[in-house]
Amino acid sequence: MQGVVIKSTGSWYTVLTDAQTIIECRIKGVFRIKGITTTNPIAVGDNVKFEMENDGRGVIHEIADRKNYIIRKSINLSKQSHILAANVDQAFLIVTLAFPRTSAGFIDRFLLTAEAYHIPTKIIFNKVDLFEGDSLLMQELDEFIAIYERVGYTCFKVSATKETDIEMLKELSKNQITLISGHSGVGKSTLVNAMDANLNLKVGEISDAHSKGKHTTTFAEMHPLSYGGFIIDTPGIKELGLVDMEKDEISGYFPEMYVLKNQCKFNNCIHLNEPKCAVIEAVEKGEIAPSRYASYLGIMNGEELQIDY
Repeated sequence: MQGVVIKSTGSWYTVLTDAQTIIECRIKGVFRIKGITTTNPIAVGDNVKFEMENDGRGVIHEIADRKNYIIRKSINLSKQSHILAANVDQAFLIVTLAFPRTSAGFIDRFLLTAEAYHIPTKIIFNKVDLFEGDSLLMQELDEFIAIYERVGYTCFKVSATKETDIEMLKELSKNQITLISGHSGVGKSTLVNAMDANLNLKVGEISDAHSKGKHTTTFAEMHPLSYGGFIIDTPGIKELGLVDMEKDEISGYFPEMYVLKNQCKFNNCIHLNEPKCAVIEAVEKGEIAPSRYASYLGIMNGEELQIDY
């Protein structure tokens, strides 16, 4: 039998079969995918083959080649990597500029990872209803959006609680496999519930004292949408370490730097302090956002990003 993994809890995998039945499966013995070392050999979104056992459960014995996958790397001493999901068509990165605030560094690291694993990403600015009447916050939001739209990312301003522009997200996710990601408290589960009320995902609370989110989703899970397609809800990302990359390839995942790569004086320029660097010149002219270049420098210098909620 075959199907798609819709939930993983570490040792057991929930598989939705081609016949639309749900089978709990495990893996037999050591199961490793060639060239990938992660804490989870099988991820949500994987297409698998399995054999039924007498107790009504299955044993997975084969995993199909992945179209793509996205990895999160721990920044603690273990440095372990974990596959968030596989075989996705797109990602919605949910961010907020307040209650709690998403940093530019977090956004840029996620976008870099998505670029590296060939996952188109749209940036969803949630909780815009909280900015009503605050012209300074609205101006900051528009400036934030302008930075990312200028380099090719589609951005949306929505309110999950007031269901502002939710129909647009429904249309974009129809018949697609969409990964929902972001850190805790940005309203991922509330947003998914607004897109499809049939899902009724558990919604967390925000700590009033610190405007910090409380984790509600503990494992990635794929949910079928009533209007077609799937949503993969992921745990709030607390730390975002980057999977090992060579320094000379990192700028290639910043679209605004990639287009300038042939304009630098030196072919091996990594845009740090080299003379006649087209990227540095673009930053000085305001053609590349200082925040994006600061994120690039942080990544190149090996700085880790820890989210304190």
